[in-house]
Amino acid sequence: MTDLPPHSATFVASRWTKGNHLFPTRISVTPQHVSRIKPRWFGTSEESIALDKVASVQITTGMFWSEIRIDSSGGSNPILSHGHRKQDAEQIRDLIERLQRERQQ
Repeated sequence: MTDLPPHSATFVASRWTKGNHLFPTRISVTPQHVSRIKPRWFGTSEESIALDKVASVQITTGMFWSEIRIDSSGGSNPILSHGHRKQDAEQIRDLIERLQRERQQ
């Protein structure tokens, strides 16, 4: 298992991937929620799932980049993000799982 950030972290997708050249997508994990933040020319687009509503985290790894899918148990649409390094995708998953375990204790 890799070293995880203490309780919250933000992971930025690579600018080399489609849709991330000018404004790379960010995944932010906090003890309260997981957010996907997509900057735009004017403002941002943000979607989030409460940490206790995260049902699963799926990582699909390609040759260079990984895609991450975070599913909700609340019936909302999953958070999808591509262009992350494999190590970052694994850290996102591990951090979410650790924070969920800490909340249950």
